Amino acid sequence: MSVLWVLGAGQLGAMLKQAGTPLGIDVRPVDIESTETLALGPTDIVTAEREEWPETVATKQLATHSNFVNLATFPQLADRLTQKQWLDRLELATAPWFSVEADSTAAKAHETLGERVLMKRRRGGYDGRGQYWLKQSEGIEIPEDWKGHAIAEQAINFDEEVSLVGVRGKNGEMHFYPLTLNLHINGILYASISPLERLKPLQSKAEAMLSKLMEALNYVGVMAMECFRVDDELLINELAPRVHNSGHWTQAGASICQFENHVRAVTGLPLAPAEVKNQSMMVNLIGVDLNYDWLNLQGLELYWYKKEVRPGRKVGHLNFCSGNYSVLQTALTGLELPSPYPDALTWLAKNLPK
Repeated sequence: MSVLWVLGAGQLGAMLKQAGTPLGIDVRPVDIESTETLALGPTDIVTAEREEWPETVATKQLATHSNFVNLATFPQLADRLTQKQWLDRLELATAPWFSVEADSTAAKAHETLGERVLMKRRRGGYDGRGQYWLKQSEGIEIPEDWKGHAIAEQAINFDEEVSLVGVRGKNGEMHFYPLTLNLHINGILYASISPLERLKPLQSKAEAMLSKLMEALNYVGVMAMECFRVDDELLINELAPRVHNSGHWTQAGASICQFENHVRAVTGLPLAPAEVKNQSMMVNLIGVDLNYDWLNLQGLELYWYKKEVRPGRKVGHLNFCSGNYSVLQTALTGLELPSPYPDALTWLAKNLPK
């Protein structure tokens, strides 16, 4: 069997490696700063755990390999301008927006998009970074260094944030997980819950949107689509051409997790619908120290990334899965974490089916 190389050696690469092991797939995440000469074989396959990367010794070797799956797609979705252009071209609903150019002004932004406008850097920026608010009441002008490097979006008064994770094989076969309800605090994902019966009416609409996109891009592998729910409509907020944080619950809650699905797809192995096991929840561990006392809680699975703990940094996550809702409620009650986690845990408890 050929080797599957992963551009990037963060937690997503580690979890892809873990998912490949039972399948007998040799998955090798590569640190983008590596200066080693990689033993790339002609039949090896390359994927990535990130949308964009600097040009380094390691990335040049991987990005010039003939079997780099989705290589042409990454730059199109990593740049928010071209990502939005794809959505518009495919007539997929998204927030009203425009490209911030040299002659763009705050007055024009408010005239076009309303009193609250969110600017986003075209490249990079995640977990709430790379964003700048223009609020008409504050009279703020567009900073010069944002001109030509950002898009401006209308602020959406959404009801909820949901995401859909899907997989597409080389033959065009597609499968999807149930919609996931997400909670962001200061732009960072803190908690997810899936499946939810009340989101089922939106499932087919979400699948049609993501299907259209993956087909148009001839995409192979796992892709995530983050959306705002406004009444019974979905607006696409962001796309991730890779495995995604909001799909981590599938490790505990589905017969085939998102990581295994990605490995299967890019290596050309058969795909099959994942069986959803039970009610699942995920809690991101952000800037908190490891506490093995968490393992006392029934229904909990710990994933620790072995990173240095720093404020705002994702250092692990907790998955919960059980068919007994009282077990999940008890686990949430017993989980001791600092602020703002009580808000996130209360949100999960509120959204658990009664």
